[in-house]
Amino acid sequence: MMTATRPFKRVLDRLQGAGLRPTRQRLGLARLLFEGCDRHVTAEQLHGEALSADLRVSLATVYNTLNQFTDAGLLREVVVEAGKSYFDTNTSDHHHFFLENTGRLEDIPGDHLAIRNLPAAPAGTRIARVDVIVRLVEDGE
Repeated sequence: MMTATRPFKRVLDRLQGAGLRPTRQRLGLARLLFEGCDRHVTAEQLHGEALSADLRVSLATVYNTLNQFTDAGLLREVVVEAGKSYFDTNTSDHHHFFLENTGRLEDIPGDHLAIRNLPAAPAGTRIARVDVIVRLVEDGE
């Protein structure tokens, strides 16, 4: 088997470390997602980036891959409203600002917000995580 070239090594290791087989589509999408700084992306945005990068994948494949990456802990899904999700490459404990008029999502560091007095979880369950989305509109809107 041919070894990965240096540009692919980091994402290849990341996929294999998460227990995912590095298919051509997964590797190509992982490069788009993880090479560079943390970001928030919709499936449609990533699909457009993939096509621009000559990575021929269907939108359904992009959705499936994003969900597989999320299930493997490589991404975090942020649902801003029914039918509108962003996938976040930053999986650390943090929250978000959502600019409603532009659809932009920005990180709020986890230590910048204190969550207090949470209700007790129902019997047989536990709180896994608390996600806060602070919705913003620009002045004049």
